Amino acid sequence: MVTIKEIAQKCGVSIATVSNILNGKPNASEATKARVLKAVDELNYTPNSIAKNLKLKKSQAIGVVAEDLTVFCTPGIIDGITKCCEERGYHVLLTNLRLYRKYQDAYYANDSFVKIVDKEIRELLSKQVDGIVYVTSHERILKKSLPEHLPVPASMAYGYSKSDEYPSVAVDDKNGAYTLIRYLIDRGHKSIGVITGKEESIHTLDRLRGYQKALYDQKIFFDPDIVVQGDWKRESGYNNTDYLLSKGVTAIFCMNDIMAGGVYDRLEERGVLPGRDISVVGFDNRDLSNYYKPPLTTIALPLSDIGYTACKMVIDMIEKKERGDSGKTAGSPWEIHEACSLLIRNSVVDLKGAGEKAET
Repeated sequence: MVTIKEIAQKCGVSIATVSNILNGKPNASEATKARVLKAVDELNYTPNSIAKNLKLKKSQAIGVVAEDLTVFCTPGIIDGITKCCEERGYHVLLTNLRLYRKYQDAYYANDSFVKIVDKEIRELLSKQVDGIVYVTSHERILKKSLPEHLPVPASMAYGYSKSDEYPSVAVDDKNGAYTLIRYLIDRGHKSIGVITGKEESIHTLDRLRGYQKALYDQKIFFDPDIVVQGDWKRESGYNNTDYLLSKGVTAIFCMNDIMAGGVYDRLEERGVLPGRDISVVGFDNRDLSNYYKPPLTTIALPLSDIGYTACKMVIDMIEKKERGDSGKTAGSPWEIHEACSLLIRNSVVDLKGAGEKAET
């Protein structure tokens, strides 16, 4: 690697002169400046940012610890983090733990992976990152994933730290489900069956609360007999379809788009068409949902917004610390829920006859 000393020798000037020119300081003549910059270009000189950052005690880097990049929600969150860093003049150092690839969802309820997280966070700290964002692959409470009293600000995206030290940014599942069910109710549906996710999931609990609130607000009786247990997989959508049809539901709310695909499979076998004979809606806006026949009405998760906000909170804390201020701003929330959005496609029957307007 070319050094400042070699540039100085080539140009016949002092090391200090080269350093001043590279750092934009005055006092060098235009001719000297042009000669030095030409040598920099010819020698492909790359500044030693690590040494510079060590001197300034600041790296302009945000460390990102992702539980697993292959889980559908993670890329969108990382995109939001990257966008925030670009706008604020930081770069990203990314670590992919590959937990889902290694252990499937067994690690969700097992704290043994915390040792892996701790090791990777210490590795990032050794690289002088200014802050850390921890990205979960499934929303849950993680009280131990971020070590206590880190020397840099940190936040959690798509999960809950339940810590006074680290803010959390997650999906507003409750209001997302509420919006979706109100959309069905406004089109005349009162008997809306539900295929839930796994019982212990925060997503399941919050989406069920949103469903119940939408019914309550419209004075519709909540019937637990048309709420059935799923497990997020396509088969559980398929296997629960006949039961819900036997109960006379006019709409089926699947708590994710994968299970909705299973419902579509069974309906096709029975000669029943979503959007004509029955309504089917999903959640998550998985890429495949727009390719179902007909395309699935669903809820889009605010993944990029979650990443952006989690990163923004960390950078805000970094810059507050530099100004001599510490701790959270009075009155600022330590848990933020980003809003979902309704995507209207062609899988809902309008029982009131107004017709459904699909997204463009």
